[in-house]
Amino acid sequence: MRNKILIIGIAFLAALTGQSADAQNSFNLPYSQYGLGSVEQPFNMPMASAMGGVVYTRSNSNAINPFNPASYGGIGLESFVFDMGLNVQMNRLTSDGRTVKSADGNVGYLAVGLPITRWWKMAAGLMPYSSVSYVTRIPATTGGMATQFEGRGGVNQIFAGMAFNVLDGKKDKLQAGFNVKYLTGSVVRLMSYTTTDTSLHLINSRHAQELRLSNVLLDFGVQYRRALGEKYTLGAGVVYKPYMDMQVKEVSLIYTYHATSEALLDTVFPASGEDAELRSRLEQAHTVGVGVSLERNGLWQVAADAAFSGWQGLRHTPVAGRSVFGESPMRGGAYSRYAVGFEKLVNAEASNYFGRMGWSAGASMEQGLLYLTMPNGESRVDRWSIGAGATLPMRRGRSLLTISVGYSSMGDKAVMQRRCVTFGVAVSSCERWFVKRKYN
Repeated sequence: MRNKILIIGIAFLAALTGQSADAQNSFNLPYSQYGLGSVEQPFNMPMASAMGGVVYTRSNSNAINPFNPASYGGIGLESFVFDMGLNVQMNRLTSDGRTVKSADGNVGYLAVGLPITRWWKMAAGLMPYSSVSYVTRIPATTGGMATQFEGRGGVNQIFAGMAFNVLDGKKDKLQAGFNVKYLTGSVVRLMSYTTTDTSLHLINSRHAQELRLSNVLLDFGVQYRRALGEKYTLGAGVVYKPYMDMQVKEVSLIYTYHATSEALLDTVFPASGEDAELRSRLEQAHTVGVGVSLERNGLWQVAADAAFSGWQGLRHTPVAGRSVFGESPMRGGAYSRYAVGFEKLVNAEASNYFGRMGWSAGASMEQGLLYLTMPNGESRVDRWSIGAGATLPMRRGRSLLTISVGYSSMGDKAVMQRRCVTFGVAVSSCERWFVKRKYN
């Protein structure tokens, strides 16, 4: 028991280190300059990516699905589940006939789950919410100023949730649950003006903004299953995220510096006697996600998801009249996501290992990730994704190794197209921790 606890503690520390490193990665993601950055959920989890992002009806006794807290009700009565995933992303950015490639890897998530009673289960974990990493340079004209936009940082979320088996009959099963999520992290954005002609006696200037998050979010979920005869099971899932209006700390500065040194020379904003730290606004939209599934008991399942919200992710609104970057070209607009997938289930009773393996595939479409005001009008940024994966059972099927690969395309070449290949690996270990020995 002590060795198991030590191993899990070391894994938690490794994940925390990985998340901190990821917040300072060298990825160039131009779209991450808007809002709180680039949001990869649910595709940062191999379990979701392998089935095209289908998550609302899925529940497993030896894996954690944080996207519907009701799924924790599927954790076995005598089990302790430890779930950890890694992913590697390979990006290809195309705009105005030019292409840039980049790659990066990090810890995708870490989660644990266990039963409290026969009808009460819980799970907790850590996973990234968003990442910010971009550098954009605009060369100076003769005798002018060069401009550089730069951003770094990210937001992580620590979640803890509970699920309750409200109905656990032979024909009908109903589970309900909730998550409490704590967001933490910081996002730094810089806009620098650098002179290229010292004879003009122009002074270099920089606009800097840092957001510091420490906020709590909630979401609620329900899963229902009904047996259709002896061979099939119909499933349904619903997730709701309520509207939340929060405050975040924002530090804004405008200052000048020498051409030979980036040290602060003079503060332009805030004025003398004013405070650089403000409270800006952060909003979570009402979000509803629904899913349906049909399972051929123990063999395969098909499932579909749909999600709708007022805008994608969390919307940040600077203090009126105090934004150092001026008016943002982004606005919040209607967001929707659709996903469909197929999964051949792990069968621990199969006669050979290939038969015990599981595999899956799926696709999704996201509409309204961003709405950007461009010189020729408003541009809506969408994303479509496909994914596939294999699940390899270990230790008689109680523990699983999941391998996934996904491909996504976001935006278009007229503005900026991001094409991404993601490789993921997840290990779900299910240990019998709560079995009382009959004999010593």
